[in-house]
Amino acid sequence: MASASPAPKRELGLRDMTLFAMAVVTTARWITPAAQFGPGSLAIWLITLLVFMIPLVTAVAALVDKHPDGGGLYKWACTDFGQWHGFLSFWTYWIAIAIWFPGTSVFYMGNGLHIFGSSIGELGANRLFLLAISVASVWVALGTNLKGINIGKWVENCGGIATWMLSLLLMGMGAFVWARRGSATPMRFVVHLDWNTVPLWSQMAFAMSGIEVVGFMAGEIREPRRTVRLAGWIASAFAVLFYSCSTLAVLLVLPPARITEMNGLVDTGYAAGAVLQTGWLTPVIASLILISGIGLMGGVGTATAHLPLAAGVDHLLPEVFGRIHPRWRTPYYSIAILGAVGTFLLCLYQLGDTMRAAYQELVSLTVIIGFIPYLYIFASAWRAGKRVSGVSGLVSTLIVIVFSFIPTTEIRNVWLFEAKILGARSR
Repeated sequence: MASASPAPKRELGLRDMTLFAMAVVTTARWITPAAQFGPGSLAIWLITLLVFMIPLVTAVAALVDKHPDGGGLYKWACTDFGQWHGFLSFWTYWIAIAIWFPGTSVFYMGNGLHIFGSSIGELGANRLFLLAISVASVWVALGTNLKGINIGKWVENCGGIATWMLSLLLMGMGAFVWARRGSATPMRFVVHLDWNTVPLWSQMAFAMSGIEVVGFMAGEIREPRRTVRLAGWIASAFAVLFYSCSTLAVLLVLPPARITEMNGLVDTGYAAGAVLQTGWLTPVIASLILISGIGLMGGVGTATAHLPLAAGVDHLLPEVFGRIHPRWRTPYYSIAILGAVGTFLLCLYQLGDTMRAAYQELVSLTVIIGFIPYLYIFASAWRAGKRVSGVSGLVSTLIVIVFSFIPTTEIRNVWLFEAKILGARSR
């Protein structure tokens, strides 16, 4: 019986969860979309912190107070709105993460190739080669967590540290380039929104999500009520500094018109290296991006794989989803199934469009489906007495979902874009 499975161990303390939270919230992937906004994006980072991220931390802390023994999103929604809503909330989140894996692995592997220089980095334009190494990265990230969180946590910790080393390197690089040559971007901190830039705001909001993943791990955290709250607030403060300072550093080196979403960070490294006459910047940037990506995918994937446990025990999913390995004490079937679905979608979404367009489709689809569960999180926060956070989060979530249906300039075939988005939602 699934209900007889051994419970996961409480292996995680405040240090582990703070690094974990920083790894899943502060990610290199979202720096370049913000830089494409120009200096006005710094104000949007701050607004997003106030209207979405702080309410989310407040909501998750309140829900962990109510459910300190785990169960995550399924248990939160199930308790407040019934079993069907519990299943819907966690299942849409699970599917969104399965969709998230392809776009994330493509970004990190495509940039990681530049460790070996621009000639090898150009292999990122080869769809078959990039597909192969992206699939490999998904299984490396998830595989390190199969034998237990006591092993996998070091991968996530390294990912969090690498992310911050990358940010510090970008800031130092930007400062040196500015001192030698001046800024590549006129620093006019005015927010300009139009139909071409509105979708990027949705991505910036998605960048500051992820704290809920810490709450999903409550069953494996020592003193979960205290730990989740402190880790969430520390990660929030660092997130706004990370994104704002990293975005500014990229803009000091390159103007927005030259920044691409997929390769903007390594392009920044090449441009700064030319100004500073250093050849090591880009390989180091690529290395840090690669390490942070493996840690990010391992952390998010493992936490998400815990969601089906409660639903498997309640017989809403096949029994294998509720199994815990008798020796490793991990949801090994759930982790493997998540990896398999992510691999399938990674292959599927390379059809019918360019690599950049496929990447944008994956991003939009991830945001649309992935933000549906936040409606439940903030509604549960309202019922837990966090009224201001509940309203702010609900309104922000609805706006993000609507904006994500607007295609970016990378999309040439708008009808194909909308068909893929709507088709995926109907499945």
